[in-house]
Order: sequence, then structure tokens, then C-alpha cells
Amino acid sequence: MSIPHVLNRKNRILLKELTKTDFKLRYQGSVLGYLWALLRPLMMFAILYVVFAKLLKIGGDIPHYPVYLLCGTTMWSFFTECTSQGIQAIVNRGDLLRKISFPKYIVVVSATLTAVINMLINVVVIIIFALINGVSPSPTWLLAIPAILELYLLSLGIAFLLGSINVKYRDITSIWDVLIQALFYAVPIIYPITMVASTSEIAAKIILLNPIAQAIQDIRFGLITSTTITSWNYITSPLVIIPIILTLGFLILGATVFRRKSKFFAEEV
Repeated sequence: MSIPHVLNRKNRILLKELTKTDFKLRYQGSVLGYLWALLRPLMMFAILYVVFAKLLKIGGDIPHYPVYLLCGTTMWSFFTECTSQGIQAIVNRGDLLRKISFPKYIVVVSATLTAVINMLINVVVIIIFALINGVSPSPTWLLAIPAILELYLLSLGIAFLLGSINVKYRDITSIWDVLIQALFYAVPIIYPITMVASTSEIAAKIILLNPIAQAIQDIRFGLITSTTITSWNYITSPLVIIPIILTLGFLILGATVFRRKSKFFAEEV
């Protein structure tokens, strides 16, 4: 996938049209339509907030914890939607792949960009909630941009890698659904990383080496509160770059495997 090939006009137009189609089909036939892009993460946030913040009294030491939790659930929803839709993209677009010759990566990217659109809508909601909750606008909000980009690139790399394998072995989708459930509890979404750090600093540092946790904590640091523990203000060794290395590693590995297997997609879907 050379840069000129990726960026040529025909590919951009096709990517744009597939993304628009994916976004429209996602909510076609539902009564609330596009409102589900907002309601899903908000409903998840509401349940977790009542259970963990109100009943279990978790997060009391975190400034603006409701927004902190909303930010985490939104970014987690973005990651799960991005990977799940990306992994299934080639199989879902099998008819198109058999009829038309075009770069196969466009199908995966268009599926993940639908998740990006949903996430951007929800970021607006996070900012509104943050302002209502007393968070002051700050230049640090810009720090969330590279962290969101990092989370997207990680998701894209996983989608390329597992999506190319899923074409032949359809069990990958079910396996990933199980892994997602396990990962949810391995990432500090509902619990603050300070809770882990108070028990074991080593465990907290290991969690922060997970690129998903690192990206979400960085986004919280930029948008919500500078008291957020992140890998770069908690880990003082060269290990701090491991999340970046893992993200780039998944992206490169995923793109490489996808390119090699893409020539057989039309035969296998």
C-alpha cells in the first residue's frame, strides 16, 4: 500500500461513499436512528455510574469523576466498535469484493471510520458534560487529539490483522468478543488506576503499558483533569514507550498480513 496509491482520488471517493453507506445502514430501520450513536455510550455510562460510583463509592478521589467515567466508556465503546466492525468488514462486503476490483483495505477503513464518526459525536457530548461539571477549557484539550489518533491506529491494526484471518476462520469474531469482555476489566474504565496503584505500583505500571489504557488515560488527562495518572507521568523508565511500540507494531503487522492475504479474499468470502 504505497502512499500515492492510498491517496489517489478514486480511492478517496470510494472510501467516502462506503463510509457514508456504512453509517446509514448501521441505523437503518431503527426508530431512534442516529440517536443510538449517542444513546449507547450514555446508557452504558449511566449503568456503570449508578453501580460503581453511587453504590460501591468508587472514584471519590477523582476530580469530575462522572465526566471521567463518561470519557472512559466512550473511548472504550469507540475501540470495541472500531475493532469489531473492522474485523467483520471483509466478510460483510463479500458480494462487493467479488464483483468489483478495488483496494481491499478501503472496506476495513470505511468500517472503522463509521466508528470514528460516532466517537466524534460523543466527544462533543463529553465536552458539554465537562463544562457543566465545572471543567475549565484548557489548551491541554489538544493533547487528547494524538491520544485518540493512537487509539484509532491501534484499532485499525487489530482490524487489519484479525479481519484478514476472519475471512477464512470465522471463529475469530467470537473469540474477539470474549477477549473484549476480558480486556474491559484489564483497562481502568470503571475503576481509577489510583485504586490499583495504592495496592501495587507494579500492577498499575503494567496496566499502563497496555496501549488501550495508556491512550484512554492520556485522553482523560487532556480533557478532564491533570491529576490523571498516565504512563508518562507515572513510569520513569524507557518502558514508557512500550504502548507506542505496540500500537505501531500492531499497525505494521496488521497491514502486512492484510496485504498478503487480500489477494485471496474474493475466493474465500
